[in-house]
Amino acid sequence: MSSSPAPNAAPPPAPPAKETVSGRAAATREALLAAARDEFAEHGIAGARVDRIAQRAGVNKERIYGYFGNKEKLFDVVIGRALDEFAAVTAGPEEDPVEYVGQLFDYYREHPALLRLLMWEALYERPRAADETPSEAQRRRIDQCGSRLEALAERMDRTSDPAVGRTLLTLKGLAMMPIAMPQVAALLGVTLDDPKAAAAMREHVMAFARTALENGLMDQA
Repeated sequence: MSSSPAPNAAPPPAPPAKETVSGRAAATREALLAAARDEFAEHGIAGARVDRIAQRAGVNKERIYGYFGNKEKLFDVVIGRALDEFAAVTAGPEEDPVEYVGQLFDYYREHPALLRLLMWEALYERPRAADETPSEAQRRRIDQCGSRLEALAERMDRTSDPAVGRTLLTLKGLAMMPIAMPQVAALLGVTLDDPKAAAAMREHVMAFARTALENGLMDQA
């Protein structure tokens, strides 16, 4: 005959709360995407290895195939996020265009992986049909970038048109180039490793943008 528990005995401790399967799956997926971002930024899609991505994420590489299908599809998801980030940075607050160039320079310097991913994507970009309908994500990115175009057009006292688009592209190029092509910068004796040198480069691209905008050099049709 089993004995009854003592009247004043404390109840047994409740079992620890368990993370839901969906929560664990989401965390694993995010870990894989973070690891894949680093791997693809360093090696591109051809040089990236799924075993290294899995090792970075601390999971079995079979999870990559389970969540994404294959390396190419994982690359597409990583690039989609990079394009979302790029569109958000492009949109940004509607500050002075010259200050915008300086802020872009700072952002790209702090997030060099973003530029590397975009360059790898440009090299790997697959041909698209001329009549291919933009995806919902692509339309959202176009709308985000369009808000910056409209703000810049207003500052230039003109309607948003291809000339404004060329101006915005040039402004972004000024901010990108020293960081995107460090090997070219090194050939010209330019380095961003030293904080003073980086600050000088930042002031230079801003001054270049200011001069061009003030003299209407970017205002040509």
